[in-house]
Amino acid sequence: MDEILGFTLKLLQGGLGNLAAYLAAHVLLCLLPAFFIAGAMAALLPKEAITRYLGRNAPKYISYPAAASAGSLLAVCSCTIVPLFAGIYKKGAGLGPAITFLFFAPAANILALAYTGVAIGLDLAIARLLLSLSFGIGIGMIMALIFSRSDIAHDQETDQSFAGSGRIPRRSWVFILILAALLLSGTLKLGFLTTDYTHVELPVAGVDRFQALLHQLVPFDPNKGEEGVSVQGAILIGLLACIGVTAWFGLNRVDEGFNRWTWVALGLIVLTLLVAATNMTPYATGLEVRFPGKFFAVVVTLVAAAYVARRFFEPYEVQEWLWESWRFIKQIFPLLVVGVFAVGIIRQLIRPEWIEYLAGQNTLLGNLAGVVFGVFMYFPTLVEVPIANMFLSLGMHRGPLLAYLMADPELSLQSILIVSTIIGRLKAWVYVGWVALFSTLAGLLYGAWVDGTSIWLIALYVIAFLAVLMAGLWWVSRRNQRMMALAHQRSA
Repeated sequence: MDEILGFTLKLLQGGLGNLAAYLAAHVLLCLLPAFFIAGAMAALLPKEAITRYLGRNAPKYISYPAAASAGSLLAVCSCTIVPLFAGIYKKGAGLGPAITFLFFAPAANILALAYTGVAIGLDLAIARLLLSLSFGIGIGMIMALIFSRSDIAHDQETDQSFAGSGRIPRRSWVFILILAALLLSGTLKLGFLTTDYTHVELPVAGVDRFQALLHQLVPFDPNKGEEGVSVQGAILIGLLACIGVTAWFGLNRVDEGFNRWTWVALGLIVLTLLVAATNMTPYATGLEVRFPGKFFAVVVTLVAAAYVARRFFEPYEVQEWLWESWRFIKQIFPLLVVGVFAVGIIRQLIRPEWIEYLAGQNTLLGNLAGVVFGVFMYFPTLVEVPIANMFLSLGMHRGPLLAYLMADPELSLQSILIVSTIIGRLKAWVYVGWVALFSTLAGLLYGAWVDGTSIWLIALYVIAFLAVLMAGLWWVSRRNQRMMALAHQRSA
């Protein structure tokens, strides 16, 4: 009985610890700006401006490369990309280009590719780029074809605001770019952003003991990519809780007007972002607070955003932006919490020795294992690369390793739950199936090349697979056309 209770406690501790570490380290400078960008896209961008480049009827040679190009610039994980995906989808982006954006941004953004090349090898980085690009566009096209009828209905139901205006006002462009700069300043790992320029020491007694208590409450193994909760993280979790309470009273009906709770919530959001941009180290004598370049970048972008919002937007437009942002938070954040907690529990059940046993060779089972590890051992963006290096040292074959690197940024449990609320469960699970299939295929092909198989034979396999796939898509397309023609005849 004691063993069962101890094991249950370990699982709960793993789930709560993973959730606390995630909230402390990754929600603020990644997700909060992403929510506000999504809200700005939903409230301030004309539908016609989105559909011109990403719409269902936009030329495929424009919409799909545009979606992939936009994703390549964002060094974000699967959870952070979901609010942005929701924003463009709500404003009329076609299902196919939106799916390509959702897939490509976390899988093969510029930073992830560069880090992969340095840490693991240029060959793997090139394979990750080429396969992610081709598969991302391919999955988008497949989804658009399978769900063509619902995509037409979605196009008719999307927000009709700004009808007849296909141009994005310059003020909206500037505002969204400022919010994007806020997101990037907190996520990019560039020298001028990570270097500490000054510091202060706060004479707060007992913070070292508080840090020791946090490590005891939330134990972690950094070699496995686990993250503990620091003093700074605990402070940020407390501020997040305060934001949740004040936002409920200040943003829930902000579309009807501002109140005192609105300003309190916005003030706490600004304070929290600033605290998140610092680096804190507890000592016996106090708490050292260091100010890296990203802190000053966050200050500048916040001031710029406030100036533009106040100077160039009407109060009702700002209210609409805040309401849309809060709507995305209410829709997405609870599922994110559930997913991260579940991943923390499942992580405790996975043993490192399984890796060599299941994925030590380039087999179908080994590549599927790589995909499964990607789903249930989710890590924030760029963290998957050192974890992949760890898997490599534990005996994982480079083929399943690539399958893991393609699945981990895409198929985290929490992102699956969230995407299903945006596009529906059926579309979400069909998307999951295609990502799993193509990730497994990518691992098998790359692994075969690593094992010495002729590149021409691999090319033959790819051509045969694509031929079967195209035949299936052609059949689906013809079937959809016949059904639509029959429905049109009945309505006539």
